[in-house]
Amino acid sequence: MGHMEFESNSWTWDGVYYYPHLFGVIMLTALLGLSTSYFGGIAVPTLPYLLPDFRIFQTKKCVKKRVRVYMDGCFDLMHYGHANALRQAKALGDELVVGVVSDEEIIANKGPPVLSMEERLVLVSGLKWVDEVIANAPYEITEEFMNRLFNEHKIDYIIHGDDPCLLPDGTDAYALAKKAGRYKQIKRTEGVSSTDIVGRILTTAKDTKVSEQDNMNKIEGEETQANAGQMSHFLPTSRRIVQFSNGQGPAPNARVVYIDGAFDLFHAGHVEILKSARQLGDFLLVGIYTDQTVSEHRGTHFPLMHLHERSLSVLACRYVDEVIIGAPWEVTKDMITTFNISLVVHGTVAESNSSLNDKADPYVVPKKLGIFRTLESPKDITTTSVAQRIVANHEIYMKRNAKKRASENRYYTEKKYVSGD
Repeated sequence: MGHMEFESNSWTWDGVYYYPHLFGVIMLTALLGLSTSYFGGIAVPTLPYLLPDFRIFQTKKCVKKRVRVYMDGCFDLMHYGHANALRQAKALGDELVVGVVSDEEIIANKGPPVLSMEERLVLVSGLKWVDEVIANAPYEITEEFMNRLFNEHKIDYIIHGDDPCLLPDGTDAYALAKKAGRYKQIKRTEGVSSTDIVGRILTTAKDTKVSEQDNMNKIEGEETQANAGQMSHFLPTSRRIVQFSNGQGPAPNARVVYIDGAFDLFHAGHVEILKSARQLGDFLLVGIYTDQTVSEHRGTHFPLMHLHERSLSVLACRYVDEVIIGAPWEVTKDMITTFNISLVVHGTVAESNSSLNDKADPYVVPKKLGIFRTLESPKDITTTSVAQRIVANHEIYMKRNAKKRASENRYYTEKKYVSGD
């Protein structure tokens, strides 16, 4: 870190500080691995009597100042790109404070958000890299707010991605932070944006039973325009999965809880049910259905987010320890044994158009073993209900998307390589 301040860089050896004349003898003893009685003629007693407070380990007099970094955003339709931005921000400091922009500020600058402030706060707080959240943060970092960040919240650096963030008047929203020398940049995550996800939802709207027929008719004529947004451009790498992973398995006697699902369009309901599930054991394993399984149960236009995108969103959640990337529909005896599963849980709120009634119960085995439990879902949000909000206001989102897509295309056209993650 370029500008990290150290309150003190002085190290001392407790004991040696008080008995410097004996330092050579002690070191020689340690190096030769000899008993102190070897030096009997020099009248050096054994070490415990010589230095009652001697400690082998170095102790630092003053602790290094913890670097606090700040990143803000709307975090509307939370996706793994947001999660990756916050992961990178956290890596630039020790503590990450996240500002969640207020509904009013989003409306003034972009149009209505899809998710409420409460839902966005749940999503941001649920990310494993986030230490503190500031609700109702301003869209623009004014001098007044910047001083509040520095003085009240003890922020050292303000972070943003390498894509430009312009205010309605065309000026840079982070100009003041840059001028103050307290700005750091991270690399924008490829292949996903909220604009892109809205495009996917509008494209699939015809295939969902979430809207009135006249809305469907209106959208039909606009399908080709939205269709550009449906395909995912995300290129998953093994390194990204490692970066999102906790990197450790369950302890030998850990109580492993298993929950499975599509986890499509990761939302506040998912965070809450994962939190509830994690509280029932020591290790939470999450099975994420394959794209084929989701399509079979929810229709050919689903999932909105493909398997790797859904896996990263779930892995980014602080309550999740491990994921199975492409879990089977049925929980088998072999799976329970392989992963040492103690409890299988399922939420009470699920997609209403799931073909559960047509298929065999996927939880027959854990039910027979007496290790199945239904969890009361804390929220009644589903992927379809979130998509429905966009479809209901599709005209606003079509216009907003057209404008935002133009600026995103410009960003990709002019984009240069930026080192980083």
